[in-house]
Amino acid sequence: MKKTYLFLLFSFVVFTNVFSQDIKKTREDSLDSLSRKSLRAYNKGNYKDAIKYSAETIDKAVAWNNKYYEFVGYDSQSTLYFCLGDTLNTRINGEKALEIAKETKVDSLIAWSYLNLGTLFSDNQEFYEKGITYLKKSLEIYKKEDQHEDVVLIYINLAWTYLDHQRNKEAYVYLKKIKEIDAKVSITEIDKAYMQFLFGKYYFNTKQYDISEEQLSSASFIIDKDSLIEVGSENYKLLAEIYSKKKDFEKAYSTLEKYNHYNKKLYAIEELEEIEKASAKYNLKEYKRNLEALEAKKRSDEELKKTNNIKTIFIIASIILLLAVIGFILLNKARKKYIFRLKSKNLELTKAKEKTEKLSKVKTQFFSTVSHELRTPLYGVIGITSILRDDKMILERYDKDLKSLKFSADYLLALINDVLLINKMDAGTIKLKNSPFQLNDLINGVVNSFQFGLDQNNNKLHIEVDKEVPNNLIGDPIRFSQILINLIGNAIKFNENGNIWLTISLQEQINENLYKIYFEVKDDGIGIPVDKQKIIFKEFSQVINDNSSEGKGLGLPIVIKLLKLYNSTIHLDSDLGKGSKFSFTLDLLKNKDIISTINSDKVTGVSSSSILENKDVCILVVDDNKINQKVTQRTLKKEGIESALASDGQEAIDKVKNNSYDLILMDINMPKVNGIDATIAIRKFNKEIPIIALTAVELDDMRIKILDSGMNDILSKPYEIKQFFSTIFRYLKQ
Repeated sequence: MKKTYLFLLFSFVVFTNVFSQDIKKTREDSLDSLSRKSLRAYNKGNYKDAIKYSAETIDKAVAWNNKYYEFVGYDSQSTLYFCLGDTLNTRINGEKALEIAKETKVDSLIAWSYLNLGTLFSDNQEFYEKGITYLKKSLEIYKKEDQHEDVVLIYINLAWTYLDHQRNKEAYVYLKKIKEIDAKVSITEIDKAYMQFLFGKYYFNTKQYDISEEQLSSASFIIDKDSLIEVGSENYKLLAEIYSKKKDFEKAYSTLEKYNHYNKKLYAIEELEEIEKASAKYNLKEYKRNLEALEAKKRSDEELKKTNNIKTIFIIASIILLLAVIGFILLNKARKKYIFRLKSKNLELTKAKEKTEKLSKVKTQFFSTVSHELRTPLYGVIGITSILRDDKMILERYDKDLKSLKFSADYLLALINDVLLINKMDAGTIKLKNSPFQLNDLINGVVNSFQFGLDQNNNKLHIEVDKEVPNNLIGDPIRFSQILINLIGNAIKFNENGNIWLTISLQEQINENLYKIYFEVKDDGIGIPVDKQKIIFKEFSQVINDNSSEGKGLGLPIVIKLLKLYNSTIHLDSDLGKGSKFSFTLDLLKNKDIISTINSDKVTGVSSSSILENKDVCILVVDDNKINQKVTQRTLKKEGIESALASDGQEAIDKVKNNSYDLILMDINMPKVNGIDATIAIRKFNKEIPIIALTAVELDDMRIKILDSGMNDILSKPYEIKQFFSTIFRYLKQ
């Protein structure tokens, strides 16, 4: 990493020009000419002549007692030896330049010397701390003189050095300072590219990849425009790594091409520089050897022999250097082959990823469509069954048959929901929600859903809840219910004439509001064989037994995946013939906003008598399915509520314009005008009437869109009768 050496030399020439304007003496003109020749030779890569002219500058400056040009000579020698990789001479000449600058007591020379030494040392892994010290000393002087350009240069070098050594907090201090200067006086475009690149490197080091991507992308525009090869190579390398971490292989591949483009240029430059350096070293050694040879004429034969030994050593060193260059070229070829293979693999991964995403979308769409198509007729089956069971004459003759019919429909609905839930969890679209709920209400709801299954297998369900467990909690009651329903459902299914225990106890109060709660579902049934205890947690795996059907094999995999969302795991303890025990823990928040608990024996909501007393209520039922219309109409009729029907969204709009209704039950998927568009149209002329979605669509995908259309609430088909009337009465009361 060279770190802005071109900036250093360019700035130094400007400084020299300004200084030399006041120099009129012949000797000083001669010194100025020599220093310029040294700079021109350096810029052309002619290190031999550059060192020669800077050495002559030093000799004449010492002879003529000119401290300024003596400083210039040593400072140039320090930079040149650094480029040739001669660490010892770099340090000797740099420190000599600093010593002379201090003798002159000129702040600008002292600051410049510290800056040059700091830049040289900070690039060395062993001495970078010393480089930081020099840079900070230079900074103190330049800040006094209010030299913004030099201050920015120092900040860039400090930030870059700290970032290279993962000292990110210290780097960020100087990056902020660069940004502050830019806001005041506007730094150069190239400095801005370095600033954005270093910000990107900082955010990459601290794993803030989104912000890092933004900064590196901004730097790319200036890098490409001004062909900043060295910083361009590192900039695109970091960008490629970010895209790879995000699994955006298409962008990673295109960015890698940019990186290779700059890397090739950088390699070409470095290769040329290595050749030039090798040549310079050879020429420099040859130059010194020739001088020694002239002096050797005056020496003895023994001294001549020593000279020949030095020559032999030099030849060996040259051969070693040549071999090193060849090795470097071979290594680079191998690296190119590796990059090519990496590109091919990235291309294959990108194609595979696109194919997988396409299949996943098709699969998700299929399950969503099938779910809606199955739920719609199930609403009719469950609804008509519920209505028939309320008819006492039919109930006496067909009560058992109707119970079996409703159980079968509920089972089919549960199967559909389980398959859809597995699909969503595999796609990673399930997220936990934080909603207030009451534990006793949730448990009662779960228990009530199993009443038929308990009676059918003659099982008893025992509930034990620790008094230390808060009743009012915050969490995701739907996902929590699904965990308990699957565990209790399994216990009932694989048990006859037995007992099931649901135990809830406080394991630990983590802090004032957070509780670690232990849940256990235990039965005294047939138990699970040891060789089957791992298999049952895989999807569609079943344990065949004599007491029940095999089941669908989805319950426990769903439990595993739901608990993973809670950062929890399931524990199984089972002995064949003695029963099974499933246990887990959840971290749940206590709901501090609830002061008193609601009696769980009462139906949540408002009673129909208080709503309908002395009032005729009429609800508009909008549904394109005739059977579903009939079910909803007869369900409302049981509570004495009159209803009108509309078969599509357009008919609903027309009826609301010409009639007065107390509430609308709106289906979503309908011909002509769907429920969402119909609601938007109604809200343009009637903003008061409550509109409740009554739909079989998958709510996780549609909930926000439905509510944004202007609907007040959502009821999912099929629904619980208590929930249905509780929701309706709440809005009728309002």
